Order: sequence, then structure tokens, then C-alpha cells
Amino acid sequence: MNLQYEILPENMIDSLRDLCNELMVFQKSKAYIKPELFDSMNFDTRMVPSVQKAKHNYIVAVKDNNEIVAYVYANISPKETYSNEFATFFDMSSVDKDNVACLSQFYIKEDYRQYGIGSKLFNMSMEWIKQFDDVEDYFIYVSNGNNDALEFYKRKGFSVSHDILDGFITVLRKRENK
Repeated sequence: MNLQYEILPENMIDSLRDLCNELMVFQKSKAYIKPELFDSMNFDTRMVPSVQKAKHNYIVAVKDNNEIVAYVYANISPKETYSNEFATFFDMSSVDKDNVACLSQFYIKEDYRQYGIGSKLFNMSMEWIKQFDDVEDYFIYVSNGNNDALEFYKRKGFSVSHDILDGFITVLRKRENK
């Protein structure tokens, strides 16, 4: 393995199209609550709108000999972004600041798991998020059935806040007082 971590500018997100779509298929394969909701989720319906609505984006691709094998996407967005036609992701009144941080998408191809890539991408994302003084609420949304991801984020200091969409998504939260 020859792993390289590359921060991507927003105009390069199309290079993540296939991996993002693979993430949606993976999430559907794990889901036991409303897996059909993933049928309309893909790069164009999930990543593109999220990047467009965010105030700040952080995208890291992991390459092995120029093949992208993992990525993480985090953002800083106005809290109102998380109340839309799909769902209200948290109680708006519980967030004091105008913006929130979200570790929005995180995926590692199966053959590359267990090599520390996830921890490195997570740490890179948290370092980036912590530079924003106007953000103290960090959120991660885990699809039902993805227990490995849920446990990973708990080990990293996030706590389960609540479920939305009848358990389709588990909301994890961490608050950094600044």
C-alpha cells in the first residue's frame, strides 16, 4: 500500500462520485429500517447539495497508487441547513451558535479498513473543525445498521443524542465549549 492523503478543493468533488455512490449502497446493505430511502440517495442528491449549502467544506481523499480508496467530508453550515423536507436533524433551540459542524460522509473501501485510515481521517477532520471559533456543536449522522461506525464515533468521544426518522438515523453529538 502506498497511501496518500489529499485535501480536495470543492471543484474536485466529482472525483468522489463513485465512492460516494458506493457509500450509499453500503449503507443500504446495512439498513434494517427503511432501506428503500437509500434508493434516491447518491452523489448528486447528497454530496453536491451539502457542499453547496455549507459555509466551509473539508474534503480529504485517500489514494493508493492514484485510486481513491477512502474519503471524509466535513463541513461548517448554518444550523438551519439541518431542518429541511427530509428531516429536522436536531432541536434548533439546543444549539446556541449560528453554525454547526458536521462530519457528513466517511467511507473506506472494505479492503482498506483496519489500517488506521479511519482514525487518521477522523483526526484530520476534527483538527479542521476545531479552528472555527463560531462553532461549538459537532454532529455525526449514522444510518441504522452501521454499528461499526456508531461504536467508532463513541470511542472518539461522541455521544448518542437521539434518533430521527423512526430510527433510520442515529444522531451523535459532541459539544466543545469555546
